[in-house]
Amino acid sequence: MSFSYETKSELCRLPVQRHCCARAEAYGILLYCHTFNSTEVRIITENPGFAQRLPKVFQRAFSLRFDRVPEEGEEGKRIFQITDEKKLHHIINLLGYAPEQNLVLHINFGLLEEECCRASFLRGVFFAGGSITDPLKRYHLELMTSHAQVDREMAALLKDCGFTPKSIARGGGYVTYFKQSEHIEDFLTLIGAPVAAMNVMSAKLEKDLRNSVNRRLNCDSANLDKVVEAAQEQLEAIRTLQRAGLLVQLPDKLQLTAALRLENPELPLSELAEEFDPPVTKSCLNHRLRKLMELAKSVEE
Repeated sequence: MSFSYETKSELCRLPVQRHCCARAEAYGILLYCHTFNSTEVRIITENPGFAQRLPKVFQRAFSLRFDRVPEEGEEGKRIFQITDEKKLHHIINLLGYAPEQNLVLHINFGLLEEECCRASFLRGVFFAGGSITDPLKRYHLELMTSHAQVDREMAALLKDCGFTPKSIARGGGYVTYFKQSEHIEDFLTLIGAPVAAMNVMSAKLEKDLRNSVNRRLNCDSANLDKVVEAAQEQLEAIRTLQRAGLLVQLPDKLQLTAALRLENPELPLSELAEEFDPPVTKSCLNHRLRKLMELAKSVEE
């Protein structure tokens, strides 16, 4: 199952309670469903939970039943339809539109004055026109409608709720979307899907941890490469002094340093310094090795 499917299934478990909130949820569904005009309401869904919820919401919101509902046990795309003129007139009138005019849809903010109604409205919008990408892949939540004015007003509504959405026209529709994980979490929490919101948060933490580990491994790998390269240069310098017969002529401290480096070619300076008896400081060891490399360079020149 997709992340969108699981999120909508979570939302479907919410009870249909207050009359005003049921109407707000139904309103969001209508503005973002397949068809809503003066002659037809057509809602199409593949989610069985939403298919069970729809009749309850419309009965609570408008005190009416759909003219067409899916057959019991029907799978795939389920179609809900209203074509009865009186029912359509009733819905349009309750939502504040003028039935005698050509129905140009916009958001009636008068129905969304209460915070609970706004949350229910956005939940309906997500049910009918929303989708969300698996957060383990990327962060993307979008709401798609076929009504340009609704899309513009939706962006304004979301900004009023503290979000910063973006909008784009795509495939004959209008999409409001956001890609910030924090905004997606807040939106899901607002519409009543805290489990989905927590999953987004967990995915973000997992990806951040993975990126942090990768950065650390890359850093450690780069440092290891530097250690190996420096050790190879030191070993080559010591061998140059050996071939020239100069190593045995050096002070005891430098001879001991050369011997320990030859015996421990893989050790970083901090660990090599511990091999001395008594141990020397990393700075002291570094000074001795630089001296050996300078002597080897002078021999080569």
